Amino acid sequence: MERRRGRDETEEERADRMWVELIQEVRVAQTGVQILFGFLLTVVFQQKYATLGATDKTIYIVTVVLGATATGALIGPVSLHRLVSGRRVKPQAVRWASRLTFVGLVLLLATMAASLLLILRVATNGGFVPWLVAVVVLWYVLCWFVLPLWTRRRYTSR
Repeated sequence: MERRRGRDETEEERADRMWVELIQEVRVAQTGVQILFGFLLTVVFQQKYATLGATDKTIYIVTVVLGATATGALIGPVSLHRLVSGRRVKPQAVRWASRLTFVGLVLLLATMAASLLLILRVATNGGFVPWLVAVVVLWYVLCWFVLPLWTRRRYTSR
């Protein structure tokens, strides 16, 4: 007989629940990264792109690559589930999908920061742009990582 713990669920029941929760979370991030990546792909075809300086073009290329990698990481859990479905490895699949999602969120943060940097550089040419981007990145880090980790540490039952 399997040992039950926490929510009084088996390892397989827990994996099923965690999988459903993870996929719901990934849907939100996937939509955002796919829309952002789609817009990024169109920039190179705009007339203004030809007038960008070398630095801005480099920022754009880095941003597109970050967007592509974020998209891959955030879609990865779906492919992982499809390829291992029915193989009785759901607990392991949930762990790997969770890691992919975390990596995807970090890459999404980098993509958004680079996008914001490029847009603000083109729109303003202001020296304050890196500082403004840094403040926004700190906000994302606070909302996406610090607050959740603080909550986990403070309220996790031992």
